[in-house]
Amino acid sequence: MEKNSFHACATCINFQPEKRKDGMFYFCSRLGYETKPDYQFNCWTPKGHIIHLMEKRIGENLK
Repeated sequence: MEKNSFHACATCINFQPEKRKDGMFYFCSRLGYETKPDYQFNCWTPKGHIIHLMEKRIGENLK
């Protein structure tokens, strides 16, 4: 199985970063709990610009 270098919580539509007085807080609105930007879950749904970057990379690999 090929590793997707884009697959991480920070690139998911459900990733909700929040700046707080004590630092950054990262939350997954789908799973309902705290996460980290580099975590990976099977429910990942990439943001629009990430889909575009993945399509671009696939196109570059076909050349």
